[in-house]
Amino acid sequence: MPKTNKIFLMLKITHPLLNGIFFALSAAILYSCGDSKPQRIVDNGIEAHGGGAYRSFHLEFDFRDRHYTASRKGGLFTYTREFTDTTGVIKDVLNNDGLTRFRNGAVLDITDERKQAFTRSVNSVIYFALLPFGLNDDAVNKQWVKEAIIKNEPYDVVRVTFDQGGGGEDHSDVFLYWFHQQKHTMDYFAYSYETEGGGLRFREAFNPRTVGGILWQDYVNYKPADESVPPADLEPMFVSGSLEKLSEIKMENVKVSDYKEDLVGEP
Repeated sequence: MPKTNKIFLMLKITHPLLNGIFFALSAAILYSCGDSKPQRIVDNGIEAHGGGAYRSFHLEFDFRDRHYTASRKGGLFTYTREFTDTTGVIKDVLNNDGLTRFRNGAVLDITDERKQAFTRSVNSVIYFALLPFGLNDDAVNKQWVKEAIIKNEPYDVVRVTFDQGGGGEDHSDVFLYWFHQQKHTMDYFAYSYETEGGGLRFREAFNPRTVGGILWQDYVNYKPADESVPPADLEPMFVSGSLEKLSEIKMENVKVSDYKEDLVGEP
């Protein structure tokens, strides 16, 4: 969590023991209040999107002609991506032990570079699909930015960065999330990224639906004409209609069932 600003209280308390206790309690309360707001906003958002349903589930969906699954139970996870190319049926399996690629059910020997690329690709799709789940990971740093009004609805804006240790190869990415102040849903987010040349995106949620106790959303994907601007500049650009629509991010054929433990050997 980000460090809070130092705040000094100039209060007169006569008893030295009480004075020490008072200042110790005050420091603890101030530190808690400084850090608790973005945490509370994210916690409410995760609860609004699924809460306890995230503890154990198996998700299946189609995205851009590829079939994805995500099984999670506590800290255990298995993500898969399956598609057909000219060589046959390709299946990538990413779990706590790393990534394995299969072709027609047989394990492929691939370079570390390709393994890293496939890992980023699979993890990225699943990460965005599960948002805001994941925003309480240990490597995540949260900071409340401001209140905002978009389309006459009130939002809290939370900025997210990542520790280098545990934040993965994309630890330098910066995200902004807009959580509705009453509904607690995550209706918009923006992010800057440095992989593949870097860039800047703003996404607007649409088509919310609840399947398996979890709220799933699709997104309209936008970008600014100048991708060197700060992520915070994207909100006024979106409101003014000056962002360019790139695509629609749609999860199709969403199914949710009980957690499945072993997907590694499935062809």
